[in-house]
Amino acid sequence: MGNTSAADRAVWSEYYGRWDVLAKNLVISEQIVVPKAASQSLRASRTQPSGPTEIVCEATQRRGQSFFRASVIAAHDGKCCITGITSEPLLRASHIVPWSHDPVLRLDPRNGLCLNALHDAAFDRGLITLSEQFELQISRRLKAEVPQPVYTEMFESRTGAPITMPERFRPAAEMLEFHRREVFVA
Repeated sequence: MGNTSAADRAVWSEYYGRWDVLAKNLVISEQIVVPKAASQSLRASRTQPSGPTEIVCEATQRRGQSFFRASVIAAHDGKCCITGITSEPLLRASHIVPWSHDPVLRLDPRNGLCLNALHDAAFDRGLITLSEQFELQISRRLKAEVPQPVYTEMFESRTGAPITMPERFRPAAEMLEFHRREVFVA
């Protein structure tokens, strides 16, 4: 390990491969350091589970998601429509109208944008949207929540810039209107 202190190396050597001990000690140290006012969810997420660390559960699986993803990404020529990123593991087929809102639109490729993972997360949470002219709009909240260099490079510098439009399955205007009205946090 480069650029580490003696304390870093000591902690590494103490806990590497002994994650159960680390989790237990985190719980103990949290009781000392975390104030009583800390949220219950923070405490619960750091509590070591008792019993197995995996369980069998029943889950709902999205059918047709692979069709939607392939259609949207192919329509955008395998590029993020905002940044031009082409790294396939970083690309997402983002729903304009959320999957949970309208079953009829779930697999409609016109309800999709090819976005990189960062812009997909921001779009899903209403931190970015597209104008009627298909230009990037940014929520005021985003500036407060993202470190300045990242905000400037990935969002502010692209504000007002039009997306790269796909040749087929162009994003539907009425779906983008829904996103601006119901999802976007101005």
